[in-house]
Amino acid sequence: MDQTLLTLRKETGAGVMDCKKALDDAGGDLEKAKKLIIERGVAKAQKKGERNTGAGLLTTYIHGDRIGVLLEMRCETDFVAKNEDFKKVAHDIAMQIASMNPETVDELLAQEYIKDPSQKIESLVTQAIARIGENIKIERFCRYEL
Repeated sequence: MDQTLLTLRKETGAGVMDCKKALDDAGGDLEKAKKLIIERGVAKAQKKGERNTGAGLLTTYIHGDRIGVLLEMRCETDFVAKNEDFKKVAHDIAMQIASMNPETVDELLAQEYIKDPSQKIESLVTQAIARIGENIKIERFCRYEL
């Protein structure tokens, strides 16, 4: 497999065929291909946005034995709820909540992502929807601090 294709796949998490098409459409330019994948991912996420999220998971995060977070994140199927990518996104969001202490889901979605300030949490969720292929929602959370 072409090194540029592998790099694009690793950096975006998109499927091989999506990466190949984006690279072809971008004339081999890696940065343009990344932008195309993000744009196409947003379009996919918008299409999936109205689908029911009847499955999901509860995840926890404890920071320094002083801050705790319980997060309910929803998806469409139990299969995705057990997916490692879905679990990682949920864990990262729980860390975000511990760090930034949002009061509502809307406030959380509007925050800059602590691991990559160039994107918002809403973008993180949108990218996960595009990669995983199901609607994902942050349903609710609670944060405790000693």
